[in-house]
Amino acid sequence: MFEMEDCALDVLLAAKGTSTVSLCIPCRDEAATIGPLVSVIRHELMRKVPLVDELIVLDDRSTDDSAAVADSAGATVVPIEAIHARYGEGHGKGNVLWCSLAASSGDFVVWVDGDITSFEPHWITRLLAPMLDDESVALVKAVFHRPTQLGGGGRTTELVARPLFSLYYPELAGLHQPLTGEYAGHRSVLEQLPFVQGWGVEVAMLIDIARRHGPEAIAQIDLGVREHRHRGLHALSVQAAEVLATMLGRVPAGTLLPETAPTLLRPDGSAVPLNLSERPPLAWLAG
Repeated sequence: MFEMEDCALDVLLAAKGTSTVSLCIPCRDEAATIGPLVSVIRHELMRKVPLVDELIVLDDRSTDDSAAVADSAGATVVPIEAIHARYGEGHGKGNVLWCSLAASSGDFVVWVDGDITSFEPHWITRLLAPMLDDESVALVKAVFHRPTQLGGGGRTTELVARPLFSLYYPELAGLHQPLTGEYAGHRSVLEQLPFVQGWGVEVAMLIDIARRHGPEAIAQIDLGVREHRHRGLHALSVQAAEVLATMLGRVPAGTLLPETAPTLLRPDGSAVPLNLSERPPLAWLAG
């Protein structure tokens, strides 16, 4: 886990040099939260400290005032229709991320969800730090504590992504929160990847980067507490199904379960054996 103190900001800016940073916020009906988020980024990371060079809100067909609020707060608002007009129409979370990548130009791209209510400027400095410190790092994922009294989080990770990582992609099982919406990457790496349009975009990105650059090219950074809109189980069922289908779709044809005893691998390094043993049909034992 990479750590960097905020007092090292001068070092971070020096390491950035002439490189540019695009901060992209996917947004759909986030009028209640997008304004304060944009305002903080503009003041703390663009005016006060010249770290972020481009702040883009990619508006995914919002039906509220999200676009107007973000524009008033100082973001460059890009309607998704503008990207669709050039590249063709798409749908889903991954499509919005792909469109924001197409709409931005920075050497480093940082994504932050538009429904965040606990954002801190040091999130961005810490997400960028591992890549600026080590050029072999291609992607940096956030690690958060999500308060249980506010709904917690990570259900799709623990019930779908982590079991499948353990069985088929054990080199990625150490990721604490593979589905979090806060992460940063090298444009030169991201532009070489296909983007799954739906909820499977993050797991596909992790698998593809690990295959092309090695799992060591993916870093994690602790950003503290994250508070955001909580989704019900009904909404999560589609997310879980798309994550599951995406991950299984990347398993090489003919791959079976591990020959050794399958285990559930946890981020702390522990392994829980899975009980897949069977009893024979009783009819076989009769008489």
